[in-house]
Amino acid sequence: MMMDSSMKRIKPVLPAITIFCIALLVRVVYNLTVARYYYPLHDSLGYQIMAFNMLDKHCFCLSPHNTTVSTVTRVPLWPLVISGVSLIARASIFPRLFLSGADAGTCVLIYLFARDLFNKRLGLVAGLIACVYPALYIYTGWMYAEALFTFLLTAIWYCVFRIQRNEGKSKRLWILCGVLLALLALTRPNGIVIAGLLVLWAAFLIWRKRLPGGALVQALMAVAIACALILPWTIRNYLVSHRFVPLAVGDGQVLIGAYNNTILTEPGYIGLWVRSGAAGLPINTPPCQDYTACEVAHDNAEIDSATQWIQSHTGDIPRLMFYHLRNFFTPYTNEADLPMVRFPGQRSSQIVLAMSETFPIPILLLAALGLVVTFKRYWHELFFAYGVILATVGESLVFYGNARFRSPIEPMLILLATGAFWWLTQTEPGALRWKLSQRSQQSR
Repeated sequence: MMMDSSMKRIKPVLPAITIFCIALLVRVVYNLTVARYYYPLHDSLGYQIMAFNMLDKHCFCLSPHNTTVSTVTRVPLWPLVISGVSLIARASIFPRLFLSGADAGTCVLIYLFARDLFNKRLGLVAGLIACVYPALYIYTGWMYAEALFTFLLTAIWYCVFRIQRNEGKSKRLWILCGVLLALLALTRPNGIVIAGLLVLWAAFLIWRKRLPGGALVQALMAVAIACALILPWTIRNYLVSHRFVPLAVGDGQVLIGAYNNTILTEPGYIGLWVRSGAAGLPINTPPCQDYTACEVAHDNAEIDSATQWIQSHTGDIPRLMFYHLRNFFTPYTNEADLPMVRFPGQRSSQIVLAMSETFPIPILLLAALGLVVTFKRYWHELFFAYGVILATVGESLVFYGNARFRSPIEPMLILLATGAFWWLTQTEPGALRWKLSQRSQQSR
C-alpha cells in the first residue's frame, strides 16, 4: 500500500527525472572524454584565479600575484560558484560537473515548458532533443559562464510562463523571478536587459488584456527585488573604484575589438572580435590614481576610440551588421578554448565537432517554421520568449556575431522547433492536420 502511494507520487515527476538523468549522463560523458584533459586558459583561467583569490586572500582580484588590487571587470556569481565547488578539490572537473548539472536542469525546464504549452509527448520530444543537442552541452566542458547563464535565463523564461498561466496571482513566483533576475545579471552583466523586458512584457499583456492591471506593479516589484540584491555589489564597485559601476565594465573592450579595420579585412576575423591590442586603434586613457579606477577610465577610453571608428566608417556599418547576423546564425563558431578545439586529435572531439556543425541546422530551420505556424495560437504565451530572442540578436548586431552568443536562446529555439512538430503531428485547431480536415470538409 505504501509502495503504491509512493509510486503515485513519483509517477508525475518521473519524465523530468529521466530527462535530467539522460542529460547529465551525456554531459558527464562529454567531460570525461572530449574534455578529459581540459585545463583553464583565457577567460576561464581568469575566473579560476578570481575564485582561488576569494578563497585564499578574500579578494575579488584578477592577478594571481597582487591580491591587494580588486577588479570591476567581472561580475561575481560564476567565480563564487567555482570557489564553492573548489572546496571539494581544486580541479577543473568539479566546476564543469556543476555546469553539467545546471545544463541538465535546463533540459528539464525545456521539457516542462513544452509539456505545459503543447502536451506531455511533445514535452518529452523537446527534452530529449535538448539532452543530445551539442549547442547546449559543449559549453559545460569549459569554465565559462555560458551554461549557468542559459540555465538561469531558461528558469526566468519558465517562471514568467507560469506567472502568466496563473494570471499573475502568485507572489512567490514574482519574488522568485526577481531573485533569478539578480542572479542572471550577476552571472553576465547584459542579463540586466531581461529586467527591462519583464516590465515591457507585463505592460504589453495588460494592454492586450492578457494580464490583470496589478501585474505591472508585481513586475516592478520583481525588478526592485533584483536591484536590491545587486545593490551590495554596486556599492562594492564604488568603494574600490570610486566610480558608479552597477555591475562591471567591459563594453569598451568588446566594442574596440568589434569595430576596427581588422574585423573588416582579416580572413578568419570578419565580423568577429579581436583583442584591443590587435585592433590597431589609439586608446587615450586619462591619468588615474589607482588600478581599479584605471580599469573604468581605460574602458571609457576604449568606448571613445570605437565610437570614433564607427563615426568615420558609417558606410561600412550595414556590411558589418550583416556579418554579425551571419556569424550569429552560423551553426558553430570555432572557439580556441573549447575542449574539442584544444584536443582535435581525439575521436570523441571529432564526433562532437561534426555534430556541432550539423545539428543546429535542422533546429534553426524547424524553429523558423515553428515561429510561423505557432504564432497565431501561442503568441501571447511566447511573447516574452520573442523579446528575449530579439534582445539577444540585437546585442549581437551591436557588438559582434558568434554562435556562442546564441547559447542563451537555444532552449527557446528548441521549443519553437517543437512547435513545428506540434503543427505537423497534432489535430488541434491551427495544426496542419486540422487545416487539411477543414479543407476536406469544405470540398464535400
